[in-house]
Amino acid sequence: MTSIDLNSDLGENVADRIVSDDASMLRLVTSANVSCGFHAGSPEGIRETLAAAVAGGVVIGAHPGYRDYENFGRTQVDIGSATLQAHVEYQLGALMGLAAAVGGKVSYVKPHGALYNTIARDERQSKDVVAAIRAIDPSLVLLGLSGGVVLDVAERAGLAVAAEAFADRAYQPDGQLVSRAQEGAVLHDPAAVAERMVRLAADGVIRAIDGTDVPVVAQSICVHGDSPGSVAMAAETKRMLKDAGITIAPFAGSR
Repeated sequence: MTSIDLNSDLGENVADRIVSDDASMLRLVTSANVSCGFHAGSPEGIRETLAAAVAGGVVIGAHPGYRDYENFGRTQVDIGSATLQAHVEYQLGALMGLAAAVGGKVSYVKPHGALYNTIARDERQSKDVVAAIRAIDPSLVLLGLSGGVVLDVAERAGLAVAAEAFADRAYQPDGQLVSRAQEGAVLHDPAAVAERMVRLAADGVIRAIDGTDVPVVAQSICVHGDSPGSVAMAAETKRMLKDAGITIAPFAGSR
């Protein structure tokens, strides 16, 4: 691999819940997964992040989640298909409208949190999310967990897809992410995180929590904006990837 995208989940701040340094992250990443408001963020804050992304030439992605603001969208929700599809459509429409208002466009969709993890293994909810994307704009690229069920569902439905790896998360031997409830699930050391991502880009593997190597094919790397030390991790990852001869470039165009 000679090129890879660097993304972060942004637009999630409100006055009493500041979780990320969006301005700093937008100077490092090539793609921004911007909250659609259901799990975090406010309309004015999301608009500000979108405007900063446009000004910095960062590709914009929609980051819809379950309607679970209290738990930051990280609690799995038992939700019917019609409701889930409508909720995703609503979020995409809102973000696309705000992006247009500041001179930008949404190029891809990356579901958030518990919804992201659920559709990595659940075909029914995957189909609901894919149906929502197709209904709003079938040219949007779906960004999902490498090896996840949703990528196959989306491809069968005619969507373009991209696979993602996580710089700051531990992996299980089967390629799934280690639950945040488990110790060691979230990584914090910038050098160690960066070394893992260089190995991913160069060799297509990530070291799992049990010490085994997991094959991972990915076109994009995520550093969560709300992880402690996220800016340092993103900066070191970008530096080490470039030093290894890897080009940092978006996987989706700015349409």
